[in-house]
Amino acid sequence: MPRTMLKDEHWTRLRPILLELNIYDKGNLRQTVEGVLYRMRVGCPWRDLPEYFGKPNTIYKAYQRWFRSNKLIALFTLLIKDADLEWVFIDGTHIKAHQHSSSGNENLQSISKSVAGRATKIHLAVDAHGNPITFILSDGTTHDVKVAPDLVDKVNLSDTEVLCADKGYDSDALRAHIEQAGTQDNIPRKRNTQSSNDHMDWDLYKARHLVENAFAKLKQYRAVATRFDKLKQSYENTVALACAYIWLKLWMFNTP
Repeated sequence: MPRTMLKDEHWTRLRPILLELNIYDKGNLRQTVEGVLYRMRVGCPWRDLPEYFGKPNTIYKAYQRWFRSNKLIALFTLLIKDADLEWVFIDGTHIKAHQHSSSGNENLQSISKSVAGRATKIHLAVDAHGNPITFILSDGTTHDVKVAPDLVDKVNLSDTEVLCADKGYDSDALRAHIEQAGTQDNIPRKRNTQSSNDHMDWDLYKARHLVENAFAKLKQYRAVATRFDKLKQSYENTVALACAYIWLKLWMFNTP
């Protein structure tokens, strides 16, 4: 029997949420979900899934139905519980795109080619505890600051005191966008600018490692750390599933 990722406590919490998403409760539903999680963890081709989970084609077709209707993204949204939005941290990371992800129009699938090879970027926002709250995919050559306004718009910042990012996000347009969203920025100015950094809370800036820690957690899953999916929608749902799994484990700690 291969190592599985769902404990009985996890499944007890997860099953009602899957039913809420209109995922049919077949007798093999838990094994199917385990198969999808196993593939996310080890990054193997679907046809190489161990027999324990059932027929690989059955699991792949179930995953295909789920990602085409964005049910795994909806799962991530439903599992976010009591996010602490006092502080929000944002950043981006490069993801190497495997040759299996090659497709016709890669730009539409958020893949681009540079001197370092073909890549995708994950732009992530985390809460004050470093838990993922939303993300956006882009091609690997788009600068983080160009995606940041859309990422900021995906977060409800009404209760947020500070949005923190590194100096790669130093942009007057982005600062104005953050202010318009109802909070203030904690983004350092670059050395070649004439403006000072008097606005900076350097103690809070040190906590920016929380978003790096979140990336480290996500990249424990090989299907996230390397992009094997041809379609942006498929990879997006894989990333959402990894984020959802982080929150699912947190539910266990919050259970009375």
